[in-house]
Amino acid sequence: MDKKNVDELLAKAQKPGKDAMIMHPHYQGKVQVMAKCAVRTLKDFAIWYTPGVAKPCKDIHENPEKVFEHTNKGNMVAVVSDGTRVLGLGDIGAEAGIPVMEGKGLLFKYLGGVDAFPVCLDTKDPDKIIETVLIIQPCFGGVNLEDISQPKCFRILDELRNRARIPIWHDDQQGTAAVTFAGMYNAAKFVGKDFSQLKLAFLGIGAAGTACLRVMLTAGLNPANVRVLDIIDGKPTVITQDMDTEKLFPHRGEMLAQTNTKGVKGGMKELFKDMDAVIGYAGPGLITPELIKSMAPKPIVFACANPVPEIWPWDATEAGAAVMATGRSDFPNQVNNSLGFPGIFRGTLDIRAKTITDGMCIAAARELAKVAEEKGLRSDYIIPSMDEWEVFPREAAAVAMQAIEEGVAGISDLTYEQEMKKASEIIKNTRDSVQLLMKEGHIPPAPEGV
Repeated sequence: MDKKNVDELLAKAQKPGKDAMIMHPHYQGKVQVMAKCAVRTLKDFAIWYTPGVAKPCKDIHENPEKVFEHTNKGNMVAVVSDGTRVLGLGDIGAEAGIPVMEGKGLLFKYLGGVDAFPVCLDTKDPDKIIETVLIIQPCFGGVNLEDISQPKCFRILDELRNRARIPIWHDDQQGTAAVTFAGMYNAAKFVGKDFSQLKLAFLGIGAAGTACLRVMLTAGLNPANVRVLDIIDGKPTVITQDMDTEKLFPHRGEMLAQTNTKGVKGGMKELFKDMDAVIGYAGPGLITPELIKSMAPKPIVFACANPVPEIWPWDATEAGAAVMATGRSDFPNQVNNSLGFPGIFRGTLDIRAKTITDGMCIAAARELAKVAEEKGLRSDYIIPSMDEWEVFPREAAAVAMQAIEEGVAGISDLTYEQEMKKASEIIKNTRDSVQLLMKEGHIPPAPEGV
């Protein structure tokens, strides 16, 4: 590819960041609190506040489950972060992470009809994070942990899932895993390979990579065909079974010990050699065209580091990648948790699930994959885009049915059709409301040229 074309593609890739520096101060944030009840006259405040509000308060006190009838708890999610691993930016702190958490809230609402509130914590102490989430849980129907560094993110999630009364979810783990599995399943199908026997390389085994591997193994991937590379003693190293994986990789060692049964040793070259596919959640520029050329025929490349992928799509395609995916919305095949968490949480909240299991995530992933397959798989379409809004109620319904099947649902008599209808109505109402506010000028127009 000539330099002019590359420069044009790079300029296109950099435009969202430039536009963000205009749009964010223009709107001073992305989410706000608005009334959802009727206010016919100010006399209605006697109902919504004192003295009338005392009656539902007493009702909840006597019947705790009534909180879901009288309040917004059942549709409210806390997006909790300490700002220690924000996108590809690293430890930038709680306040610098707010734009991402607000963005998460916007996606929750617009794509899933879920009210989400950013809660950025001014602490890096895992015990304080755990305690804070437990303290604030009465107001929320669920918690989305976000952009927390590893390995503490694993402990925080595990402990909260054991102690909290509401679903606790780490989107960088289960959310990313669900969408990545859906994309990889369809990519394998598109190139004519069996997902269960796919020779799959993992570049990095942080929160995202760990959950992707765990979920894919649960969904049937053969661990013997998996190779994983991470930094050991300062060097990129393929993990082998003769290593003390539990010591090197807490919370992941037992799973990693099942991989690479042929005992392949080395670094990046050995990771890629003759593999069918690679998943990168590691960092920009780590995958070279030469590495892709060393892979098996019809290689699948998921370069998911954000905002800059491990390799740009045009370079991967030129090197022979049959399917190329990134985590960005401005390229085809966006493998990003934004395709998963709005629908998964919609179904979780609607069914009042006690937790979000890997089985529920896999159910959402299979539904996501099915939407793309029904429309026809292509090299640039192995997974739906966020524009295909029907994805989210379908995921919600699949998640709700799986929760009932696994016995973790608080409501057990909801059917697939009922949840599809309910979720579709909630999501459509949200989208229509935003468009109406824009049309009426209550959300100001964007600056010209953006």
